[in-house]
Parts: sequence; C-alpha cells; structure tokens
Amino acid sequence: MEAVQILLGAVLALAMLLLFKPLLRGIARALLLVVKPKLSKEERLQRRLMKDAMMLNRMLNSMESAPSHAAELRAMAARA
Repeated sequence: MEAVQILLGAVLALAMLLLFKPLLRGIARALLLVVKPKLSKEERLQRRLMKDAMMLNRMLNSMESAPSHAAELRAMAARA
C-alpha cells in the first residue's frame, strides 16, 4: 500500500511538472536575466567590432613576414 502511494505521488509530481513546464521555463529564463542581463544592440555591436579589430590585429602580428598579406589586412582594418 505504501509503495502504491509513493508511486502515485511520483506520477502526480511528474504530471505537475509536465503541466507547468512552460511556466517553470519562463521563471528560469527570468531568473537568468536577473543574474546575467542581455546586452543592448549597441553593446553587442561594439563588442563585435572590438572582437573583429582584435582578430585583425592578431592576424597582422602573425603575418609580419608576408608584407603583401599585412598590407591587405591593414586595408581591411581601415574599412572596419
């Protein structure tokens, strides 16, 4: 009898989790945004531009031995 009650409780808990899954997922996302807020469009754009500039600088530093590649990368960096 006791095992049946435990099984019934587990099934009921699972049914509740399935029923409220969208609500629980929304609460989890809201808590995540409280801890780690999304960046604004401007912040994302600035971060992407900085990442691109750093990548170009790394490529420039690694290609100092090939002047033609370095000049091409400098031209790309000027346009960015």
